[in-house]
Amino acid sequence: MAEMHDATEEYLEAILEIEEEGITPIRARLVERFGFSATAVSETVQRLEDHGFVELQHDRSLHLTGKGRRLATTIVRRHRLAERLLVDVIGLEWEKVHKEADRWEHAISADVEEKLVELLGDPATCPHGNPIPGSGRKIDHAGSVPLSEAEPGPVSVTRVTESLEVRESELKVLAAARFIPGVAAHVLGREPEGVRVKTSVTEQLVPLDVAQEIFVTPR
Repeated sequence: MAEMHDATEEYLEAILEIEEEGITPIRARLVERFGFSATAVSETVQRLEDHGFVELQHDRSLHLTGKGRRLATTIVRRHRLAERLLVDVIGLEWEKVHKEADRWEHAISADVEEKLVELLGDPATCPHGNPIPGSGRKIDHAGSVPLSEAEPGPVSVTRVTESLEVRESELKVLAAARFIPGVAAHVLGREPEGVRVKTSVTEQLVPLDVAQEIFVTPR
């Protein structure tokens, strides 16, 4: 039962995060996200539908029910609070916290969640710049664009997508270059292979597939 419970939460969390990126959730996106077979994903989605967490629309998209959205929002909130705790208090490396928080999110109770908010000062975002649902502190990412579309000039790094968060090797490169949310950098220009940026510690060519998943705000 615990394994199924975790699978339910992981899938609902993924659907909500896909929505956050402005992408229509379909089973193919979940196959990409988890690396499971289409058959395995379809079976789990069917169970979610049977339990009233999702509805399969006529266009084959997945719609979270009220019940499903409440649970998904809770898991995303606890995941991102766990990430903040791991970075801000425990000092775990930025590129490692997403995978670790995946383990923590299922074990955090409502009481612990409340204490985390108090301890962390009700943070607005996770360390990757993504908003923490239910936070009383709001953020303004107006004007933020993917790095792949940014014009040359000074920028502030605002966030990386959840799709990029699971790619620890790419995050490690960004962390070493200090090209992470909350820091200032300079976009030097686009090249066929990616976008060249200058940070406080180095000059780095960010591959195009990674640059599409990093958002920056011109300064």
